[in-house]
Amino acid sequence: MRIALAATCIADTLFPGAPRATVRLLERLGHDVVYPRSQACCGQMHINTGYVDEAVPVVRNHVQTFAPVADGEWDAVVIPSGSCTGSVRHQQAMVCRRAGLDDLAATADAVAAKTYELSELLVDVLGVTDVGAWFPHRVTYHPTCHSLRMLGVGERPLRLLRAVEDIDLVELPEAESCCGFGGTFALKNADTSAAMLADKTANVRGTGAEVLTAGDMSCLMHIGGGLSRERAGVGTLHLAEILASTRSEPTALPRARSGADSVEVAR
Repeated sequence: MRIALAATCIADTLFPGAPRATVRLLERLGHDVVYPRSQACCGQMHINTGYVDEAVPVVRNHVQTFAPVADGEWDAVVIPSGSCTGSVRHQQAMVCRRAGLDDLAATADAVAAKTYELSELLVDVLGVTDVGAWFPHRVTYHPTCHSLRMLGVGERPLRLLRAVEDIDLVELPEAESCCGFGGTFALKNADTSAAMLADKTANVRGTGAEVLTAGDMSCLMHIGGGLSRERAGVGTLHLAEILASTRSEPTALPRARSGADSVEVAR
């Protein structure tokens, strides 16, 4: 298949390992990955904070950039993010219609119909769960809110993780509870967000995992920050980074702050 990658703003700017791993994984599976250079934000941040009119040019750019998938030039668009995939699928056409741009809305619908979150693409479109990955570490998985509730990815990420060779996959208690990020929610409701984060990091630490994984770097950034401040010794990796790991090209464990680090600093 010929697959276009939408890297997402946060990954492109702060966490490029996730989109790079997505490319490495898909190419290893025999697919051709295209990176449209005119891509930018999908508009989710604007829409979710009420700047719907301001989102119009941002959405227009995304729709026009990925319109070739609607014309058959590409077979699919993949996004290594549940929240951005959710915005493309459930918000972009609405923004266009609200602005009276019906033709653009129709194109947005066509693009959305062929846009998939990574686990959806692998399991539903490519029909694979065993991607040939190897990751000999203890891992726990956090299902992010948008992937869980807006997209309904369900067990797809877990099916992919269970097939990874030598992984020690442990269940995360209260996994479906929100981590407290929610974009600007973490800023506008800092105390509530911090309390939710504390519950999440306590559950992560209780698993004894070396690595926490998820399908959204934004949530991993939030939880990873909490784990780092707690010197928990737990690192974070995007789902793609684990699935891209092989014996010949292993993904290194992320650097994590531990209790021992904390003692060393105190000295």
